[in-house]
Amino acid sequence: MKPLEIALPTVATVMLLLLLAPASEAVITCSNVVNYLRPCVNYLVKGTGKPPATCCSGASALASASSTSADKRAACDCIKTAAKKINPNVQAAQALPGNCGISLPFTISPNVDCSKVG
Repeated sequence: MKPLEIALPTVATVMLLLLLAPASEAVITCSNVVNYLRPCVNYLVKGTGKPPATCCSGASALASASSTSADKRAACDCIKTAAKKINPNVQAAQALPGNCGISLPFTISPNVDCSKVG
């Protein structure tokens, strides 16, 4: 048997396994998201002034940790659930990424559609 004849079935098997592999799942957890944004709660609820440095460093860490579409959707879902509980000031929540010099692919809001995040 020639080397190419041996390699073709192997390549086909690998390709089949890749096609059947499940879609990527989020690595980030709600616990991670809450820990990153815990220093922001007071700012988000009161909605005054600039966010504290610890809030911005947590938000920045969250943005870095949410690298895949699945992570971004998971983070969005966690934030949406938390936002329903703390009822953040809308203007403060929308201004947070800009005030911290970061970009988030979604709005911090109890009404955000996380299925469109990617």
